[in-house]
Amino acid sequence: MWKAFFHTLVSNIRKSDWVFWLLTTAATVYGCLLIASQERNGGSGFLKTQVIAAAVGLVAAFVISLTDFREIAGLWKWVAGIALMLTFAVFFAGIRVSGTDDVGWLRLPWGLTFQPSELTKVCFILTFSKHLSYLEKTERLKRFSGVMALTLHAMIPIGLIHMQGDDGAALIFGCMALAMMFAGGVPLRYFMILTLCVVPAVPFVWLRVMNDDQKNRLVSLFSTDDSMLKTYGWQQYQGKISVASGGIFGKGLFQGSRTGAGIVPYQENDFIFTAAGEESGLVGGLAVILLFAWMLIRLLKNAYSADSLLGKSICIGCFALIGTQVFVNLGMVLGLLPVVGITLPFFSAGGTSVACLYLGVGLAQSVYMHPDDPSEKPVHVNTSSLVG
Repeated sequence: MWKAFFHTLVSNIRKSDWVFWLLTTAATVYGCLLIASQERNGGSGFLKTQVIAAAVGLVAAFVISLTDFREIAGLWKWVAGIALMLTFAVFFAGIRVSGTDDVGWLRLPWGLTFQPSELTKVCFILTFSKHLSYLEKTERLKRFSGVMALTLHAMIPIGLIHMQGDDGAALIFGCMALAMMFAGGVPLRYFMILTLCVVPAVPFVWLRVMNDDQKNRLVSLFSTDDSMLKTYGWQQYQGKISVASGGIFGKGLFQGSRTGAGIVPYQENDFIFTAAGEESGLVGGLAVILLFAWMLIRLLKNAYSADSLLGKSICIGCFALIGTQVFVNLGMVLGLLPVVGITLPFFSAGGTSVACLYLGVGLAQSVYMHPDDPSEKPVHVNTSSLVG
């Protein structure tokens, strides 16, 4: 029995993009080591939650990868319904967890919490890909009505998440939608129109949309005021010191004094890269960046090789999800972007985040493992422009 099980397991891994499996699991293992190092300051529970969530997510991803992604996409109504139900539940039973500013979590039994927006990201990839595929089949993808329908689709989760106060997650949804629409073949003129609309809207966003905390986080990037540095800019200031203290080769895993002392606030979450910088140095930091770069290249390669717009869009959605979070998180840590509460994929502590990321990995693997659907019309998707 066990021999047959392992034979089947190995066989399916060989059929999948095993390099992508290796990259994601390597990132998770490295992240767990950094969390373990950070817990030397007396914190507890993060590592255990991370390991369990990653294991559950990995198993779920493997099961998803064995299922044809077209069959999964056929359940888009159920997927959308579950995502909306969980998102609306936050408005009635949402709680705020330590280290966050938004009420975006639900309380579960045994003292656990769940962040619906993380699952909604994966659900959005599936439903938005299905929407793109439907518009392509009905020859409405390049029409104004089709583009407006896609825009409305994207604005639903963006608006709901914004009302919960999690503008970082709302930003991720917007980037995923734009990347998937661009790669799916939506004409460039619509993106030009969007740009022309965004520029004059900046003053309105500053005055009417952004709250005082968000404004101060942005101002702190350029301020030399000590009071601003010790409040809104304190986490970034301490984070940059930790990264710089690692030098070229770092102080060694579990040897970082600042990480062990917990000097960077909430380091295990959004600022886990500072632990990598202190303990692994410039070499370790570059290794993390190269790991993500390789991961994203694999997703683009699989998107380009997919036989249908549905499969291509799923891979591009996963690419945008991971890529945007990496870009924004590293920008936050290095003081180039304001702190907006976006985690580093597979590294940051957060059971919901890592488990749901693996669901996206499973969808991307399913696209790789289930090619050649005669019912889908082959199309060329503009993924090469994303690389360039």
